[in-house]
Amino acid sequence: MRSDKVCARCGQARIVILTAIPSERPDPVTTPSAATLAPRHIRFHWEDFQAGSIREFGALPVTREAILAFAGQFDPQPFHLDDAAAEAGLFGSLSASGWHTCAMAMRMMCDDYLLESSSLGSPGIDNLRWTKPVHPGDTLSIRLTVLEARPMASRPAVGLVLSKWEVLNQDRDTVLTMQGWGMFGRRQTAAI
Repeated sequence: MRSDKVCARCGQARIVILTAIPSERPDPVTTPSAATLAPRHIRFHWEDFQAGSIREFGALPVTREAILAFAGQFDPQPFHLDDAAAEAGLFGSLSASGWHTCAMAMRMMCDDYLLESSSLGSPGIDNLRWTKPVHPGDTLSIRLTVLEARPMASRPAVGLVLSKWEVLNQDRDTVLTMQGWGMFGRRQTAAI
């Protein structure tokens, strides 16, 4: 709901957006878990991501309920929400949003290494491709390949890691690929 108000201090018109009172039940999409908020033990630094290294991890089951919940909130296209629309479309049956697949990949990365790393974020993702639909009953995993690792020229205490992620289903079919840089704190900052 929108409400126009006048600022008592300067007299200028202000637009105030009024939002609903939050429910008593936390939203599982936006409410961090206790494990996420707990103090972290850093196991992985930039030096642990060597060019050419490959690691595989994750076993995330995809449920119909999760597909419907994500699509209902973030990508409400009919083929993500309705069986009949999905069957009439290109995917043949209900499928997860590509953005949901990205979010599930991010969750597996956090669970496997990011939450125990000196991660400083990422400047972005390149070459994102959804190569096959993800359906209820699939189980996803990730193959991470480090393509390049180098110190950041402008900040010597930070290292850059260029990674390629392949999200695989239970049949080892690739359903998503993406590539991007990550920034990690360096273990040996005193020696720089």
